[in-house]
Amino acid sequence: MNEQSSAFRPVPRTGVIYVTSEARKRGFGVDPGWCNLGQGMPETGAIDGAPARVTSLEIAEEDQEYSPVAGLWELREAVASFYNARYRRGMKSQYTADNVAIGGGGRVSVMRACAAIGPVHLGHFLPDYTAYAELLDVFRRFTPIPILLDPERAYDFSLRELQREITGRGLSAMLLSNPCNPTGKVVRDGELSGWIATARELDCAMLFDEFYSHYVWKGEGPVSAAAFVEDVDKDPVMVFDGLTKNFRYPGWRVCWTLGPRDVIRSVSSAGSFLDGGPSRPMQRAAIPLLDASQADAEAAAIGALFRQKRDAMVAGLRRLGVRFDLEPEGTFYAWGDVSGLPEGLRTDHELFQAALEKQVIVVPGSFFDVDPGHRRGGRPSRFRHHVRFSFGPELSVIEEALARLSALVNDAS
Repeated sequence: MNEQSSAFRPVPRTGVIYVTSEARKRGFGVDPGWCNLGQGMPETGAIDGAPARVTSLEIAEEDQEYSPVAGLWELREAVASFYNARYRRGMKSQYTADNVAIGGGGRVSVMRACAAIGPVHLGHFLPDYTAYAELLDVFRRFTPIPILLDPERAYDFSLRELQREITGRGLSAMLLSNPCNPTGKVVRDGELSGWIATARELDCAMLFDEFYSHYVWKGEGPVSAAAFVEDVDKDPVMVFDGLTKNFRYPGWRVCWTLGPRDVIRSVSSAGSFLDGGPSRPMQRAAIPLLDASQADAEAAAIGALFRQKRDAMVAGLRRLGVRFDLEPEGTFYAWGDVSGLPEGLRTDHELFQAALEKQVIVVPGSFFDVDPGHRRGGRPSRFRHHVRFSFGPELSVIEEALARLSALVNDAS
């Protein structure tokens, strides 16, 4: 059967899936010579200063069974204790296991929350994480409202603007990544505290995707909205995180949602029909990783290595003629403006296609122009001159990729 049944609609591939699929047509995955600057995961091997990598696990007899949909109680307690120890020392209100739900990956966790949101206006920023487009569209219960961030202002968004958007557009919820994928913008300290206070005062739920919170290059890290919540059961603040990026175990698919207990109950109920719950053995193996000393050592090692890779990536791209509206303050991505490159390389898809010929993968910026329901018609993307370059791979891969891109630019000059 060559044509898709009329019962099904085409579902577009997200940015990373699309670019790797295109690269596979040219031998990626078979030929080891590729440089993947499109990857959405950090290097997963041993790094200096980090705890030893987990390479095996023992499966208890009871862990052959289904997991509770909300996750193992022991892991939920470990997550709550982790946030209390890192962000909430001395605060009267503390997270408990009832404030945590475990999910089988970041998309699953955000999807559960989207399924639990009522028929409201939900704000989201542009640009932001590519998978939000389908996540915000699939349930059709709420209305996604885009909020464009200005590259000329380095994607800054003031507290006054936030308040105006919430009240003027009647927003009851907002979804954002912080640090932001792809721009690397970080909302932190007094600014982040103001956002939480605004959420509390205007009763607007804030859904923070914090999967890059260990990758912070502006000021001290890590950063979390959990540090500014006053009452964990009343403030309308949800945090999504997990082992994927911050602990460098993407293949484990162990993530969590942190929030008021009533919200966690709703999220868990949504999980009962969406995904059925996460893996028991992987949850059990995750518990020791949340020990404070283990987690702090991992965060420190990430900071030391990835800052070096960030600096190498930014400097290398600048030498090629790539410009930055904002140097990455967080994440492991450099969001570059390629409009100043030679002709034939000045748009995201032009550079993407040309880089494939050098066995280098990047992600076109158009994928981050989040458009739930594809309501903007055929207009060109506002980010068609931007490209996301990942410094998730090893430093040697980054250096080789920059050399190949330099040859590409020289050939086109």
